[in-house]
Amino acid sequence: MFSNVASRRRAAVLIAPAAALGLLLAGCSGNSAAPGASPGGGSTEKPKVAAVIKGLDNPFFQAMQDGVEGTAKADGVTATVQAAADIGDTTGQADKLTTLAGQDFGCFVVNPISGTNLIQALAPIGAAGKTIVNIDSPIDSTAAKAANLKIATYIGTDNEKAGGKAGTFVTDQVPAGSEVAIIAGISGDVTSAARVDGFKAAAGSKVKVVQEAAADWKRELALTRATDIMEAHPDVKAFFAANDDMGLGIVKAVENAGKTGDITVVSVDGNKDALESVKDGGLSATVAQYPYAVGSLGVQACEVAAAGETLPTNIESPTALVTKDDADTAISKFPQPFAEFDNPLESLLNK
Repeated sequence: MFSNVASRRRAAVLIAPAAALGLLLAGCSGNSAAPGASPGGGSTEKPKVAAVIKGLDNPFFQAMQDGVEGTAKADGVTATVQAAADIGDTTGQADKLTTLAGQDFGCFVVNPISGTNLIQALAPIGAAGKTIVNIDSPIDSTAAKAANLKIATYIGTDNEKAGGKAGTFVTDQVPAGSEVAIIAGISGDVTSAARVDGFKAAAGSKVKVVQEAAADWKRELALTRATDIMEAHPDVKAFFAANDDMGLGIVKAVENAGKTGDITVVSVDGNKDALESVKDGGLSATVAQYPYAVGSLGVQACEVAAAGETLPTNIESPTALVTKDDADTAISKFPQPFAEFDNPLESLLNK
């Protein structure tokens, strides 16, 4: 488990935290200028890691921070984590990275709010030959190329697959031809769009999507959107939300309408409060991603790069659908994953 790094180092198979670890990321060989690195590859010292993540107003990113800090402490790595003020703080997040870029970190783990908001701040980091590990939300590849940035690896969920699991679940729960609605994140967001696309592809023609609305990843806004949708479409039988916070807002709207148990609600993330809601019969299911594991893998990737080993280009974190049947198990193991997965960095860490 990620909470026990010693056993992690001995075991080839790991169990990931609350948001899923088993990624196949985008990366190249470690190009780190980390302290202790030798010209021939390898390092006698642990890397000094700076991580910049999204807002801690969302429990998903709180768990990610825990993954970075917990693994760094267990592995003897010096790590500093900075977070955006909230999910929309693109400028503030970039400013935090700019400040860190001027310090003596050898590896940077970044979870951008948008595909481009950290590009300018990353430019001097890339020019200095330091390792850049991209987690959770991908950096726009065209913008990175234009800035001459080399991303060592990408670690994150296959969001289309995650949405697809939700779509399959919904079609199993409601009669064919049922009306369903979708609550997306920020309009134009790549992650949200991929989850929605995956949901639609899996659901296909088995259900009818009567309305799709954006709620900017926020619970209260999702509550309002869902309330409006139920008024406009009183026969709606299911909602898909692109994250748990919005899913819980929908659950409240359904409760207010007196339709708990009559409307299926499924979301993505696997946060602790969402797991509790599944157990209690609010959310029908959540597709867990294990953000703790994503943060942990980010630190491990820095260790691999500092040792002169080649990182996988992509590391795909696994996901798992959590229903009422396995909610207790998921809660008991949180933030660790409740399903096994192969850690692609394990063999590189043990070299």
